[in-house]
Amino acid sequence: MLFEDSDFDVNMSIFIPDVNFSRDNRTYNPMEGFLRGNMFADEYEPYKNLTYFKLVPRDEQEKMLYQIMALSFAINDFNLYLDLHPDNKEILELFKKYVTEKEILCKEYIRKYGPLEVSEVSGNKFNWINSPWPWDNLGGSLYV
Repeated sequence: MLFEDSDFDVNMSIFIPDVNFSRDNRTYNPMEGFLRGNMFADEYEPYKNLTYFKLVPRDEQEKMLYQIMALSFAINDFNLYLDLHPDNKEILELFKKYVTEKEILCKEYIRKYGPLEVSEVSGNKFNWINSPWPWDNLGGSLYV
C-alpha cells in the first residue's frame, strides 16, 4: 500500500521555530505595506533590486478602492502575525485601528459608489451588476 502504519511516527511532533519577527515592530503604513507585500519593515527584502509599482489613482473612487485594498492587506498581514504572537499589544492595537478604518471607508464607498461585495446589495432588485466593472473601461487587469 502507499501508506502503511509503519510509515508514520505517531509520536512525531511538528516543529515550529521560535522566531521573533520584527522585534521592534517597525511597520509600514497600510499603502506602503500593500505595495511592498509586507507590513513589517524589518522583514522586507526587495527581489534583485527591483522596486514595486506605485499605484496612481485616476479618480476619487479608485483612490478609495486602493485604500480599502491596502487596509485589507494590512489587516490580513497583522492577523497572520498575531496568530503567532497573540500577546503583542502594539500590533493588536494597529490591527483594531485598521479594522475600524476599513469599516468606515467601506461604508462611505458603498454609499457613494455602490456595493463592494455581492452581499451588500439593497433595494427591491438585484443591483450588483448595474455599475460598469473596472475592466470594462480599462482593459487588462490592473486590480489583480
